[in-house]
Amino acid sequence: MARPIRETPVLKGEDAFNFEMRRLEVENMSKEQRAENLRKVEEGYARAKSYINFHW
Repeated sequence: MARPIRETPVLKGEDAFNFEMRRLEVENMSKEQRAENLRKVEEGYARAKSYINFHW
């Protein structure tokens, strides 16, 4: 049986401020910046995947 999902906590104070600042940074990214971030994530994923061996 699945566990119940806990409620999402409300951010307050400095945590709320930091969250909002990071949210605004992401919204202001250009298409080139988004593409570069995606490329970096995909490279990291490929590198991590190369270290893992699955034995089914």
